[in-house]
Amino acid sequence: MEGDNKKWGIDNDYATLTDVLLGVPEYYRWVDAGPLIARTLNNAHKTGVKFDLQTAIAQHTEMVSIYEQNNVRCHYLESDEVLHRNFFARDSSAMTPWGALICHMQLKVRRADYVTAIQFYQNNDIPIWKFATAGHFEGGDFVIVEPGKVLIGYCGERSEKEGSEQVAGFVREQGWEAVTVPISREFVHMDGLVVPLDHKLLVACLDALEPWVVDQLKSWGFEFVDVPYLEAKNLGVNLVALGNSKVLSMKGATVLNEKIRALGYEVYDPDMSMFTLGGGGVHCMCQALHREEVARS
Repeated sequence: MEGDNKKWGIDNDYATLTDVLLGVPEYYRWVDAGPLIARTLNNAHKTGVKFDLQTAIAQHTEMVSIYEQNNVRCHYLESDEVLHRNFFARDSSAMTPWGALICHMQLKVRRADYVTAIQFYQNNDIPIWKFATAGHFEGGDFVIVEPGKVLIGYCGERSEKEGSEQVAGFVREQGWEAVTVPISREFVHMDGLVVPLDHKLLVACLDALEPWVVDQLKSWGFEFVDVPYLEAKNLGVNLVALGNSKVLSMKGATVLNEKIRALGYEVYDPDMSMFTLGGGGVHCMCQALHREEVARS
């Protein structure tokens, strides 16, 4: 990465973000790719929503400009007409303190996205740490809540229990705690339910989490910004902490954005409707490559 092979790795997902992996949605289109976009397509005759590529590109460009305004260096997966959803860069890999985890995606339309992820890491001299091989596993289910602690989700339709347990084992070998969490398919990935906002502070849809998961997080000392179910099912949880009390959220998360602003954060809320209706939010579209390190609790 710009000649500096040490400028990679994350031990958290909330401190100052310096480098992010994105993609370019030049081949993007709405296809049947899970419950979120299925809801959009099945209700389109009533809602009137339609896909427009130019609108999508304009929305993506605005998102990139927010990163750049905050001095985040943007890196990109290579576009591929066949891999037309690979710009959802969260899922084909996951960054860790030890290098990149290459994931094994389940949807046929995304199964080969790992190719452009591997190419990116190889071309930028970023170590590849592990490969998920025991079952399907996707990066959106790898949520570092703080240094030393990871939630690893699976809904079966995307990540599978076998894949999540394998990845949890990788993490535990490094001396970190890893808890595997079954989730509802309607949220697709763990980052549709829980995303770090700051030290000991999580954005979460508490009503959609099993009580034992909430108890586990409380036992680790976390507090929550609770997201209403109506916003969570439309990817409201799926935001990105930029660090320095700044947050990249989205226009649709009205109640959540108000709550975060009330806590003193600066919230960017671009319209990302072409993507949320198509199955992913701003967290889905990025893979943090480097953040400032924070002290382990």
